[in-house]
Amino acid sequence: MQNSAAKPSVPVDLEIKDAQLIFNRAWKQLEAEYGRENLRFPKELILLGGAPGAGKGTNTDFIRSLRDISAEPIVVSKLLNSPEALKIKSQGGMVGDREVVSILFKKLLEPEQQNGAVLDGFPRTKVQVECLKMLYDEMIALRREFTGTPLAAAFKQPSFHIMVLFVDESESIVRQLHRGRQVIAHNEEVHRSGIGELWEERTTDFNEGLARNRYRVFKEQTYDALVSLNQIFHYHFINAQAPLKVVQQNIVRELEYQSSLELDPRTYDLLRRLPLASEIVVHARQDLVRRLDNYVVADPETFERVIRFIEEKMMPTVVSHAISGRAYLNSEDPLFEEPSAIAMLIDLFSERGFHASVDIRRQQIPGKVNLQTGEIICREKKVFRFDIRFKGSEIRRG
Repeated sequence: MQNSAAKPSVPVDLEIKDAQLIFNRAWKQLEAEYGRENLRFPKELILLGGAPGAGKGTNTDFIRSLRDISAEPIVVSKLLNSPEALKIKSQGGMVGDREVVSILFKKLLEPEQQNGAVLDGFPRTKVQVECLKMLYDEMIALRREFTGTPLAAAFKQPSFHIMVLFVDESESIVRQLHRGRQVIAHNEEVHRSGIGELWEERTTDFNEGLARNRYRVFKEQTYDALVSLNQIFHYHFINAQAPLKVVQQNIVRELEYQSSLELDPRTYDLLRRLPLASEIVVHARQDLVRRLDNYVVADPETFERVIRFIEEKMMPTVVSHAISGRAYLNSEDPLFEEPSAIAMLIDLFSERGFHASVDIRRQQIPGKVNLQTGEIICREKKVFRFDIRFKGSEIRRG
């Protein structure tokens, strides 16, 4: 069992040896209990670590929503509720690696975790880090083993994200003690009213010395363990001292799509021919300005006609739909027989902050009858249907 007391440094090779023993024992137990073909771990694992009070609980649901993970987060501390574990946690320490690894691996095999899982509080030691690396290697080995079999789809390319929310020591202690006061107030109200559920009362949330010790354990053990993974897995370091909105904006940026690393290589080879949206929009404004300037030089007469058409024929209708933010307009104007005129119209609306799209409808209109054959001769009528969208009014209605 690990505790909060300072420990002498352990040789790296000894830590790796300990991790191998712990992992091998846990893996053999899984194979015996589930069968190798049923060792189906989540495709995506987001390992959420952070200093005490950094906001892991606050941001977990936000992260799950971003990654479309439906399973409840796996909070490692809640998996370990033995009396020994509770005693160690109350002193700001951590439970032993063998117990953590064994219980966690079984949890990850539950069916609801298969589309993705968020782990709160793992890994916290260098031994757990080594076990995580071994789990990843075994997942790759399983994928190779079952490739080309009917079970291949069950063993997906794994993707591990390490996310660390960081606050400094003074902020951590303030937040821990603030949480303690909130817990007391909440639980007193639950006892008084009989409504609601009691929140967990952690000893470290009521004692500054224990809160400081909990932060020290994080810095000396957990933080170093997490940093050691930054050369192996997707690694995201978030400054959690900023306001919540800013923190979540940073999380969004950190978890942007990384298809080259997350998709099966064969899938990615096919998809890579298509550009990413971010690649298209990065220079979109400059490209729009260049096109508009070119219209003036290359075909000023058509450009002027399109502007006049928008101004006289379209804007009155658009303005009348200011509340809804969407207007449909039909036109048979021959101006738009010229493809460049449609491109000009779309670009002009874009420059003004609108989104415009055009659909061409073709209708066959009976014209005359061939008296010799009786055939009805039709003419084609083109109807240009414009869909103009923009941010509508925020005036309350009804």
